[in-house]
Amino acid sequence: MENTDLKTRFRSLTFGVPWNLMLLTFGSFLIAFAVKSVAMPYGLLTGGMSGIALLCYYASGELSTGQWYLLLNLPVFVLGWVFVSKRFFFYSLYGMFAVAFFIDIITYTLPIADIWLAVFTCGGILGAGVGVALRSLGSTGGADILAVICKEKFNMSMGSFEFWFNLIGFVGGFLFLDLHIVLYSIAMTFITAIAIEYIMGMFSERKMVLIISKKPDELRKVILTKLDRGVTLLKGTGGWTGDPKEVILTMVASIQLKRLEELVYEIDPEAFTIMGSGFHVLGQGFSSRKIY
Repeated sequence: MENTDLKTRFRSLTFGVPWNLMLLTFGSFLIAFAVKSVAMPYGLLTGGMSGIALLCYYASGELSTGQWYLLLNLPVFVLGWVFVSKRFFFYSLYGMFAVAFFIDIITYTLPIADIWLAVFTCGGILGAGVGVALRSLGSTGGADILAVICKEKFNMSMGSFEFWFNLIGFVGGFLFLDLHIVLYSIAMTFITAIAIEYIMGMFSERKMVLIISKKPDELRKVILTKLDRGVTLLKGTGGWTGDPKEVILTMVASIQLKRLEELVYEIDPEAFTIMGSGFHVLGQGFSSRKIY
């Protein structure tokens, strides 16, 4: 009982204010570092609202990139307040100010000689930053707010939205920037979108396992006790023999998959096991439903 209470408290911590602020702060720093230390020295467009802020900075020379970022975010935050929630609004407000703050104080330039290395580096760091921030109950503002709205309303993946939204900035880029720089920037958005999806799914991947065995009760007990995972017994019928069978259904974390396989075949070497991906698993023992 004590162990269960400890796990429940740990899971509830991930929805607490300190945890969300930590994710937003770290994600904001990564985004700002990618923009200021990698993108700006090469004149690259990072996409999203930070990319449009960069474009405004390149085109006008007025205000700093961080100030443009704050200005452009104001109308988008109104949408976040109306279509998502007040909690999401205030978390995102913090994330937006954190990005603007880090952009203005970072002075370091990453010493990269090759522009393709800069494209891959900036895309990876930027995508990781956005992904980390979006694992909180907020965002870093701008396109991230619009991405959450589209995910909540239309079930559109955040990586896909970020990519298509970036095309808006690139249209303006063709007017003000060198063609090669814009094309490099478009390539970078592919890397950013992939990194966002990877970070969003990295800690959420689960494996669904179906086990057909002559010893279902022994397997049920060992999964419950040694893996601490729930089990559902499904009624089945052999397609050839017509004999009734009990099929074991369980969900495990990826790192438990090999251990489950060993336990199953120690008990029943003739067991038939099906393993498949099960993303976005909600429920006791796994992720709670995220409500922004």
